[in-house]
Amino acid sequence: MRELLSLLPRPSHYAGIEEGTVTKVPANVEMRIGVAFPDMYEVGMSYLGQKILYGVLNGRPEFWAERVFTPCRDAAEILREHKAPLCTLESDTPLHMLDFLGFSITHELCYTNVLYMLELGNIPLRTVDRGDELAKWPIIAAGGGCTLAAEPMAEYFDLMILGEGEEVMLEVLDLQNQARKEGWSRSRFLYEARVIPGIYVPSLFEFDADTNTVKPKHEDYRHVTRRVIPDMDTAFFPAKQPVPFGAVHNRLALEIGRGCTRGCRFCQAGIIYRPARERSVDHLEKLLDNCLASTGFDELSFLSLSTGDFSALKTLFMNTVDRCAKEQVSLSLPSLRVGSIDDDIMGRMAEIRRTGATLAPEAGSQRLRDVINKGITEEALMLHVQKLFQHGWQQVKLYFMIGLPTETYEDLDAIVELCRKVRGAAGRVRRLQVTAAISPFVPKPHTPFQWERQLTLGEIKERIEYLRDAFRREKCMKMRWHEPVMSALEGIFSRGDRRLGGVVESAYRKGAIFSSWVDGFNYEPWLESMAEHGLSPEEFSRARETEEALPWDHLHSGTTKAFLLKERARAYDMKITEDCRYGACRLCGVCDVGNKPSELDRLTDETRYGNLLNRDSRDQETHKPMTDEAGNIVAPPKNEPPKLADELKVKAGHFRIWYTKEDMAVYLSQLELQSIFERVMRKANLPMTFSQGFHPLPLISFGRALPVGVASRAEWFSVYLRTPHTADEIRTALIGRLPRGMEVLYVEELHNQKKVKQAVHEVFRLDYTGPEKGKAAFFAAWNDFKECTSKEWSRETKKGPRTTDIRPLFKSIDRLEDASLALEMNWENHYLSPLSLVKVIAPDVSILDFKLTKLSQSFE
Repeated sequence: MRELLSLLPRPSHYAGIEEGTVTKVPANVEMRIGVAFPDMYEVGMSYLGQKILYGVLNGRPEFWAERVFTPCRDAAEILREHKAPLCTLESDTPLHMLDFLGFSITHELCYTNVLYMLELGNIPLRTVDRGDELAKWPIIAAGGGCTLAAEPMAEYFDLMILGEGEEVMLEVLDLQNQARKEGWSRSRFLYEARVIPGIYVPSLFEFDADTNTVKPKHEDYRHVTRRVIPDMDTAFFPAKQPVPFGAVHNRLALEIGRGCTRGCRFCQAGIIYRPARERSVDHLEKLLDNCLASTGFDELSFLSLSTGDFSALKTLFMNTVDRCAKEQVSLSLPSLRVGSIDDDIMGRMAEIRRTGATLAPEAGSQRLRDVINKGITEEALMLHVQKLFQHGWQQVKLYFMIGLPTETYEDLDAIVELCRKVRGAAGRVRRLQVTAAISPFVPKPHTPFQWERQLTLGEIKERIEYLRDAFRREKCMKMRWHEPVMSALEGIFSRGDRRLGGVVESAYRKGAIFSSWVDGFNYEPWLESMAEHGLSPEEFSRARETEEALPWDHLHSGTTKAFLLKERARAYDMKITEDCRYGACRLCGVCDVGNKPSELDRLTDETRYGNLLNRDSRDQETHKPMTDEAGNIVAPPKNEPPKLADELKVKAGHFRIWYTKEDMAVYLSQLELQSIFERVMRKANLPMTFSQGFHPLPLISFGRALPVGVASRAEWFSVYLRTPHTADEIRTALIGRLPRGMEVLYVEELHNQKKVKQAVHEVFRLDYTGPEKGKAAFFAAWNDFKECTSKEWSRETKKGPRTTDIRPLFKSIDRLEDASLALEMNWENHYLSPLSLVKVIAPDVSILDFKLTKLSQSFE
């Protein structure tokens, strides 16, 4: 793939040169492993699970784990056009040459992307087509939350990992390494792998067409139970990790705990990640120090299913927030429940940044919230919103679900009414801006609602339209909604069986990829594929009988079916079940209780309670908001930018840093370079000066943006530092910290320059690298251009059509060697991309057939 980077969109996403990547000598490793994410780079690089596995596997010297992401449609078309396979990022190894290829399956709508990646990697899609020779094709595996009910993908994966993969991945790879050395067949390896707890081998179960479920082929392998890491303080966390060149969440996500026992009856994650486990504050603070030092991130997020339920959140937050403020690192707390943070935390969060607050009542009426066991009262929600307003928040987003069991149109009306109440929570002084985000309910396996029917597509659309009509009449209230067709498709596959396996391939052949992206989503290929296989959506969205065999019955999450049935009955009785960490144990099956041992490996009562109750108390203090004599919430402070600490504004020195940008680094864009240098300065302990305003930024500036794909031996950026340093100290601190292909040349101090000058002359070297038969025409085009006195170039720009005489931009054109030119550019009056100019002068030459390198620049 690398020889095609100049043609690919966002080429840096395929270069594999991010900070924190692992490179090994292929001859020195025994197993080559691909950790694949079936979505594009910017999504996959936000996924913490892949980073954890990447660090775990590369910690073993005999293994080399490399990343793989789904190329966009345009990139895939270029690969196919040039007959190039999809490759790993770190070593550019074709996927079919790996020993093991593992996919993270985080949702059902990514299934066709798996086939898309396998085919681009020249790997047979189905297990049966890969033969019985272990070394011929990589083992194709899946992990992630979906594997506990991924029967539609059973014929494509050799094995699936159920539960948390840090330990089980090493065990299965050790077994495969042994199998390779001893010459086992593929079938023998898979048979032996069945004894590893958490390993599901689909081929060892046969499909029963009468019940649409599976039957075991071996009596000693009748079911598979997920794996769990019992102690989070001993669980691996990657202090050093690949730092992305642009991602959906470009920040340090610090995992503070796993699992949630709140017991929301619709929530699959709340079941399959039980029990709740936490890292200690001491351990988290050490991880935080190491992670920030090695990554240079300027944004931090505490990650868990329910961050507000972390038992030492106040201590952790208060210990962290001051340090982050000093280093201008923003801190966010996602996944906060109503009432889960106190006034002190809320006040400090308001000092950092006040954007919008997000809360999830899930249902508008108290009746329906009790059905789903949300555990939120309207009084608590209103108090939380009032406190938000008092601390300065002006916008609130509320998440709701429609189509929940027992829902009526009165419950839909309650959504609108609750939004009205939130809008007016501050009294008559000012209205809050309220956004309602509506998602259709999808029944999920391993939950108390796994037997419920899902609304038909027509019913979903009807209820969304009903709510839209209601919201149109309201001021300061907006409504957003998840696409009904995507929820319908998710519902089909979330409770699907092996009959859907052929549907996945048929839909893929019809172009149904990136089905989790609204842009370009098309439901028709899925409906056509289901019809071709004699299936209909209604077969999978229907209600199930509680005695009915389910396609995932042989896959155990740890909770018992008896517990799920009890919770379902309590839902219909509108009974609340307390969080078992603080209330009565409901015998879900996850933990050892009395004479009932847990199915999960090494989980005891001590693990459950010792992991939570040995923390210091959060000492929550939440008081009613202050009101005036009329009962209005006291108006928040004026919407002024946060006060920046005086030391962050100091300008102790101004420096220009010169560097090279060659090799794979030529594919980095200017925006990516800016993020890289900001992180590098942090890692090098070179404290930058910050601007003032709502979003303080480092005072850093760059020379003219170098086009992606152009090399340079003379690039620079300038930066203000807030502590005294010499130029030599800065250069020494930066040595070895830049991506491959970049090197600091020298540093110069700028005196009395408020505005940094831009170069007016630059010299480039143009090398022809294409086939010999095209060389003469290439240089003939340049000779003709050199001899002319004028050449106009017309093009479309963002500001409309433009025409420019480009000949005056070339001060000189000289032949250097047999296949090279020296181009001296004059930017005194106008600047255009030098790469675009080369394409205009020699339009018939492919970008793969020349190389452009900046050699020098001058400011006079």
